[in-house]
Amino acid sequence: MADDTELALVGSAPESAARRRLIATAGSLFVLPVITTTANAATIVAVRTWPADEYTRVTLEMDSELKAEHFALEGPDRLVVDIDGLRLSPAINDLVSKVKPNDPYISSVRVGQNRPGVVRLVLDLKQPIAPQVFTLKPIGEYKYRLVLDLYPKIAQDPLLAIMNSTDTDPLADVLEDLARNTPDEAPVPSVPGQQLPPPVAQKPRRQPPAAPPSSTPAPVRQAQPILVALDAGHGGEDPGAIGPRGTKEKDIVLSIARKLKKLIDAQPNMRAYLTRDNDYFVPLHVRVQKARRVKADLFISIHADAWIKPSARGSSVFALSQNGATSAAARMMAKRENDADLIGGVNLGSHNKQVAQVLLDLSTAAQINDSMRAGSRVLNEIGKINRLHKKRVERAGFAVLKAPDIPSILVETAFISNPEEERLLRSPAHQDRIARAMLDGVNHYFSAHPTMARS
Repeated sequence: MADDTELALVGSAPESAARRRLIATAGSLFVLPVITTTANAATIVAVRTWPADEYTRVTLEMDSELKAEHFALEGPDRLVVDIDGLRLSPAINDLVSKVKPNDPYISSVRVGQNRPGVVRLVLDLKQPIAPQVFTLKPIGEYKYRLVLDLYPKIAQDPLLAIMNSTDTDPLADVLEDLARNTPDEAPVPSVPGQQLPPPVAQKPRRQPPAAPPSSTPAPVRQAQPILVALDAGHGGEDPGAIGPRGTKEKDIVLSIARKLKKLIDAQPNMRAYLTRDNDYFVPLHVRVQKARRVKADLFISIHADAWIKPSARGSSVFALSQNGATSAAARMMAKRENDADLIGGVNLGSHNKQVAQVLLDLSTAAQINDSMRAGSRVLNEIGKINRLHKKRVERAGFAVLKAPDIPSILVETAFISNPEEERLLRSPAHQDRIARAMLDGVNHYFSAHPTMARS
């Protein structure tokens, strides 16, 4: 912890008179006057950090609502946060040790009593940021929260992230072979129902080695790979459902999503994109925007179900409904999943809610019909490795399924609240079986409904 003088000046290095005037001006503009006495100071319940490439979140949980003001400084880059109505405590001092060396944005944190009733945090930064600082009211097991979201000034383009991925491109070998071969030697894709012209010359062709028999039909080869957006539900502040043994839904579904991504990327004409690739929270509308930004051909949101009775079990698949849910349980489940934004913590003031609502209302009947077809294929394959909770695709108003131009399904892999299914979900072997079943369903869908993947 730095001394009070250093934190009051926001840095110990000598500064020019102009810089001191700048800081004094910033302080006069952003720092609230003290309106709370030390005797009424709030208590910090917990501090948490969620570092990720996309953004780092710092959360301070308190037993009462507080006001905070912030401003940024350059040379070096720092974020200064003044919390009104708070005094130093061991809990807030723990924040210093919570910063990880591999945090992309924070190099260190300094904490001090700036003045009576006001605690100042100084976050020394590794790069310029665009901060969002907001408060959340109590919900679920959480009390009042002060949230610091540190975004890069230039956000990462998800499409460039796919292009710059270090993973092996599954199309590289295919395209290289096509480039080396002459037109009459190049393999011609076979499309069901399409009449192919006779070959130009009757030269002997190389016979490719016979492929091993498989019950899964391969999707039709395309010039551009089919892109599947995989959405691991919850994350960060939002653990999702929690099983009897303490298993967190957010951890299980991320593991399954990663396994499914590997399987998809190994296909000759498919790629997968994860809306989150680590333990951090992604708002529901951002998950939709990410899938649309990379021009995904299919969106799969992966979850693990929960119910008040531990006897509930089985897998389910959901598609969007604009006219009410197909069952009371589906309606309750959609509400619970849509509440993820409240639990995970979204700064509602940071985006135009009206524009977001217009986007969500653009979903079309064609999207829903395609989603039902994809959902049926996936549900059928999952039914081969796990009991089904419902034998047909259900529908409800899930916000995460409202991309207007992408077939979208939500898969509840099993009931994490059921002790036996929780045990299965914790098993890497069973996670592999779930991922394989979903891949088979996706392949069946694209084989039955060929699509021209977007370039």
